[in-house]
Amino acid sequence: MTDMTSAIVPKSDQINADDLISGPRTIRIRDVAISAGADQPVSIRFEGDDSKVWRPCKSMSRVLVAAWGPDAKAYVGRSVTLYRDPTVKWGGMQVGGIRISHMTNIDKQLVLALTETKGKRAPFVVKPLAVPAAATEQPRHIPDSASTHPTATLQARADKLEIALKGAGTLARLTAVWQAGRDLRTDLEAGDSIRHASLLALYNRLDLELEAAAGGFPGDEQ
Repeated sequence: MTDMTSAIVPKSDQINADDLISGPRTIRIRDVAISAGADQPVSIRFEGDDSKVWRPCKSMSRVLVAAWGPDAKAYVGRSVTLYRDPTVKWGGMQVGGIRISHMTNIDKQLVLALTETKGKRAPFVVKPLAVPAAATEQPRHIPDSASTHPTATLQARADKLEIALKGAGTLARLTAVWQAGRDLRTDLEAGDSIRHASLLALYNRLDLELEAAAGGFPGDEQ
């Protein structure tokens, strides 16, 4: 056999850095399996995984333990945002790797010292991940006095928030716009959970992109 094609195809049973070239992805964990002694001992299945698992490297496994503790059963139902870090090295070459940018179930920014190169550590930042409120929450009343067509008014307000988020340009401005839209987000949770989730995903994506543009999220070899 002389065809090299099969040698360069990524493993089909797991997601890899190239799967995230199009942008970050937020996943909700549904199962964690640990195979002691394996090269990649942790296999994480998630909703919509298309039969592929996420196998975090040692450094990202350390992030999971630091944020959520050592009991992997507790991870089920929690979410993380994954992104491709092109600076991750393997064998001295930059090949890219999967990193965590945001996590649920942490109440503040997490800063860890992870190995960047042999004998050298660098700070690694993980931010809290906002998720839509549970569908079982009691809906909150949206006053009809706001408009004779409250649904249309809600969508118009959501459109304005979306435009403001996209035009923020800086992390500080993005945060300010998001916080200013708190009342709208409360109304969307009650009146249009799909639009609320869409705006939430947009905010998380822009937050990640602006952080990366500012030089955040250092990679490491481990």
